[in-house]
Amino acid sequence: MKHITNHLPTAELQALDAAHHMHPFTADAELAKKGARVITSASGVTLTDSEGNQILDGMAGLWCVNVGYGREELARVAARQMKELAFYNTFFQTTHVPAIALAARLAELAPGDLNHVFYAGSGSEANDTNIRLVRRYWEVKGHPKKDIIISRHNAYHGSTMGGGSLGGMAGIHAQGGLPIPNIVHIGQPHWYSEGGDMTPDEFGLMRARELEAKIEELGVDRVAAFIGEPIQGAGGVIVPPATYWPEIERICRKYGILLIADEVITGFGRTGNWFGSQTLGFQPDIMTVAKGLSSGYIPIGGSIVSDEIANTVGGAGDFNHGYTYCGHPVAAAVALENLRIIEEDGLIDHVRDVAGPYLEKKLEKLAEHPLVGETKLVGLMGSIALTPHKESRAKFASEEGTVGYRCRERCFANNLVMRHVGDRMVFSPPLIIQPSDIDVMIERALKSLDETYSEIKADGLLKAA
Repeated sequence: MKHITNHLPTAELQALDAAHHMHPFTADAELAKKGARVITSASGVTLTDSEGNQILDGMAGLWCVNVGYGREELARVAARQMKELAFYNTFFQTTHVPAIALAARLAELAPGDLNHVFYAGSGSEANDTNIRLVRRYWEVKGHPKKDIIISRHNAYHGSTMGGGSLGGMAGIHAQGGLPIPNIVHIGQPHWYSEGGDMTPDEFGLMRARELEAKIEELGVDRVAAFIGEPIQGAGGVIVPPATYWPEIERICRKYGILLIADEVITGFGRTGNWFGSQTLGFQPDIMTVAKGLSSGYIPIGGSIVSDEIANTVGGAGDFNHGYTYCGHPVAAAVALENLRIIEEDGLIDHVRDVAGPYLEKKLEKLAEHPLVGETKLVGLMGSIALTPHKESRAKFASEEGTVGYRCRERCFANNLVMRHVGDRMVFSPPLIIQPSDIDVMIERALKSLDETYSEIKADGLLKAA
């Protein structure tokens, strides 16, 4: 067992946590009874909790620890930058070296003419920026009524008032007066659960064409932009059919509306390219980035913006928007070093040529499990659909998420972090994961599936809706 840093006993830590810490997306009263899992250290792809358990992190934190845990290079860069310039803002006609260097590097990496960066502290903040940015763009162009942004049901774009509105999750919209005005939603390209008897290609075109129908319904003089994740992450790792994104891009170009790719999860190597839009084959006007930009080591996000948008907005007086921590020098320095590691360690090639193909082979075997309807994988971002009946892609008769939650609990008990979204298991391990780690991950996932299957069979839950 690894050395555990001195700390209070787990029960005392859990009691303090319950007394003072409000958790995101959590029923705190229920968690207080159960007790939070206390993570004390991490290295590579492995977490250590307060009881000394070694847990394989199949989620890379929250889709973000791309270069793995314990990278001393990132700690050294952060310490050096803190000593040199711990903070200065980029308001008042001022800048600093880390913000300049990172913006220049992102402009090099981003496809097409995405040459400008507006910094934020997170992906949620960056998507709030995008709302302001596209509306300001059309205002400057002489179309102030062109302010509607179209998104998709079951999309996730953060949980701020703006980001939560852009997202299409009913649970988020049910609290706090969301969505804000002039954000509308169309169907998601989720063939497995919504495609019926259509082929994936037919379904992809049908769902993309909902965008065209919505633009015509609302009026092209009102629609500013369409936003989408190349692959829906928090929605369940929904990989769209191959026909979907080319058709979305065609429609955006036909009607002259802006195309925003939310690359918060899919950026920085996750899909086997620098960006998910490259993997899925389309060119956005704006990209939202965060998470893998710093591998989660420090909060940072941003919008990478086309020449046309940046020049239009930048040439029309002040853009009255910004955050205290826009381009924070420590965050920018860490992000720059993180990008160096991704490139020099060959992590994108590793995802595309080694880890991704190896995991795909293992998932093919996992797909034979009686509880598994399908497995999907792009790069190192995947999902496992749970079903009581493979052939019909049936849903469970129980409330959605009942079986998924049980499977997640079995994963945790077997020292594997894997999330559930409804009755779909999702995973996105650190990009440094090796075939030997993947063997462990699949072995623990298989054990968890076996236990879940036995448990739900015994409890009469193996029934189709």
